[in-house]
Amino acid sequence: MRIFNTLTRTKQEFVPIEPGKVRIYACGPTVYNYIHIGNARPLCVFDVLRRYLEYRGYDVTFVQNFTDIDDKIIKKANEEGTDYKTVSEKYIKEFWTDADGLNFKHATIHPKATENIDKIIEIVSGLIENGHAYEVNGDVYFSANTFKEYGKLSHQPLEELEAGARIMVGDIKHDPMDFALWKAAKPGEPYWDSPWGKGRPGWHIECSAMNLRYLGENIDIHCGGLDLIFPHHENEIAQSECYTGKPFANYWMHNGYINVDNVKMSKSLGNFFTVRDVAEKYGYEPIRYLMISSSYRSPINYSTDIIEQCKASLTRLYTCRDSLDFELKNAPDGELDAGVKAQLDKREEQFGSALDDDLNTADGIAAVFDLVRDINTLVLGCGASKATIEYAAGVFDTLTGVLGLVYNRKTDDADAGIDALIEERTKARAEKNWALADKIRDELKERGIVLEDTPMGVKWHRE
Repeated sequence: MRIFNTLTRTKQEFVPIEPGKVRIYACGPTVYNYIHIGNARPLCVFDVLRRYLEYRGYDVTFVQNFTDIDDKIIKKANEEGTDYKTVSEKYIKEFWTDADGLNFKHATIHPKATENIDKIIEIVSGLIENGHAYEVNGDVYFSANTFKEYGKLSHQPLEELEAGARIMVGDIKHDPMDFALWKAAKPGEPYWDSPWGKGRPGWHIECSAMNLRYLGENIDIHCGGLDLIFPHHENEIAQSECYTGKPFANYWMHNGYINVDNVKMSKSLGNFFTVRDVAEKYGYEPIRYLMISSSYRSPINYSTDIIEQCKASLTRLYTCRDSLDFELKNAPDGELDAGVKAQLDKREEQFGSALDDDLNTADGIAAVFDLVRDINTLVLGCGASKATIEYAAGVFDTLTGVLGLVYNRKTDDADAGIDALIEERTKARAEKNWALADKIRDELKERGIVLEDTPMGVKWHRE
């Protein structure tokens, strides 16, 4: 597998630190509001990365954090007349509603910043001791010019970064590029005790602490949105490598921005949508489909027309999978068709080649639709054996499972009731009781169930 590494700006062969194992850290949400569709992209993209590596046989440890103490959270708590913990816990719960709706596979560990204050204090103390940080009136700052490689991720020399920086009046930093590791508590703010007085961690240090605690000093892949390259990930590298003396992450992956009707999404422009807003209108799965339908590094456009196209594409997938189930019920026994197997195996190889090329989910989806075409022409309606149909369904489920798609197929009691009504209608038709047959069809139609009479029996799907 080759990955475009932001650190080197080249595609590199992925070689894990430890054979057979992969350690990934993905920056999670700051939990002060509902997640927006921009947040959904890294969720879905790096979920596919994790699923694909597991499909390839790797033992993956995937860590995604919650930033549960932050200026935005404190502001929200003040606006609502409550405390930071109430706000963060509320929106962690809301996050899970949306993440589960998007079929995000829960991380191995979902740590919170506030659960790692001890590790944060340990790292900050170490940086002060080795001359990379300093304390002023209870604040602790990282000294950027002590890390000679500062700017290596964003590919900007420290001098250029400094030229674009501004020092606020009264700022006590030694240098404009220095950043806060620990913030002295202001009146009314939550705080923790530390060697520098009461305070709370800065944003960047929390991710270094959670990486070190849960994944170790050197990890395989660190990922997040393009907007995190600078300053967040740049600062993570600086403070982590100055603390450990070792490379922080070997591969850095960053997903592109979301545009809305070809304009960059922004609250100030009024084109800002939460995942919940879109899901209430279109469902969650079309959102996931959209997020992985293009190269993860490219910008992606959200519009009503595009989300409708995603719904239509998903309908094609569901129709194929439901048809396999339908034909399996009455399929004859027999051996697996070797020619069909060979063709379907080619599609799985095509899929793997696509995702091996820097997680090319766009070509991966194309391979799935080529698989659907092969199933439609070589399996469905061809009198295929049970073994052949089961094999086709297995390949389909494997590939869509890696993409995290076609996940709303659970059969429940309601589905059993629908099957019972269809059987009753079939019996009525056999007895030429057309009035009862039509009544049952109309009843199902009112419930959004569409029937299709075929030579092999009745198929149904939801509108």
